[in-house]
Amino acid sequence: MANIRHFRELEVYRLGMETCIRIGKTAKSFPRDELFGLTDQIRRSSRSVCSNLAEAWRKRKYPNHFVSKITDAESEAAETQVWLEIANKSEYISQALFEELDRVYEHILGMLVNMREHPEHWVIREKK
Repeated sequence: MANIRHFRELEVYRLGMETCIRIGKTAKSFPRDELFGLTDQIRRSSRSVCSNLAEAWRKRKYPNHFVSKITDAESEAAETQVWLEIANKSEYISQALFEELDRVYEHILGMLVNMREHPEHWVIREKK
């Protein structure tokens, strides 16, 4: 952790970005009438996981702010899981793809919970 200098080096960020891009490409196949509904929502929430991680990283000097942004990233990841489930139940994505992406988000959530529960590993400590 001490060697990580940028949020893009975080495994959780990389996984979130990779999955966000995959979801964006997949959502292009959703019906046109879902453009301002499901398509927009799933893209927004999956993107927000990464953007909240970036914000949390820049707020590492303030442990409470760091934890708050990590919590926001958790919420967005869980929201994305809901949109994926709706996409699956609406038959826009297969059961296999849903299960795969849901597992990825469970892994992302696990990493985020670890960061939230152990901010001391991530925050910047003031030099005295």
